Amino acid sequence: MSDSTPSLQRPATRAARLSVIEKILLSHVITSQSQLSGILSDEGIDVTQATLSRDLDEINAMKTRLADGTIAYTVGEPPSQDAGEAGVGAKAELQMSRVLSGLVTSVASAKNLVVVHTPSGAAQYVASVVDKQPIAGVLGTIAGDDTVMVICSDDGVAADRAQWLLGIASKS
Repeated sequence: MSDSTPSLQRPATRAARLSVIEKILLSHVITSQSQLSGILSDEGIDVTQATLSRDLDEINAMKTRLADGTIAYTVGEPPSQDAGEAGVGAKAELQMSRVLSGLVTSVASAKNLVVVHTPSGAAQYVASVVDKQPIAGVLGTIAGDDTVMVICSDDGVAADRAQWLLGIASKS
């Protein structure tokens, strides 16, 4: 059995490309379209400059001056200098806490999964809140009616993220 990170496979669709661009902008400081194009190429996504411009416009990316003076593309909250162990900044963690504190009823880890229970009908919303953040070691979520499964890269990450999510949901 190997300890390697699972290989991420994605379809060659516009939606998948937009999702990757958004995740890159949330987790990296991108100062130019050519830099973004290079990272996309490393991810196996080749795109023309015109398409990249349209994509950035579609996801409402904008050039913003960061706290250190760098001008970079941002979407949503700019990359944070105060990102904690899970890779989420304090502001994003506070926003998540506001939502999760009223909706998470229990959290447990099992192997590389985190199981989050919610009131009936809230699981998809909770999964969406988790999915919107580039949380270190989290590959994605699956939501039912009152249960969210958070898929992590390994058992240790799942245990850490379960404790982290429980802590966020416990803040008031």
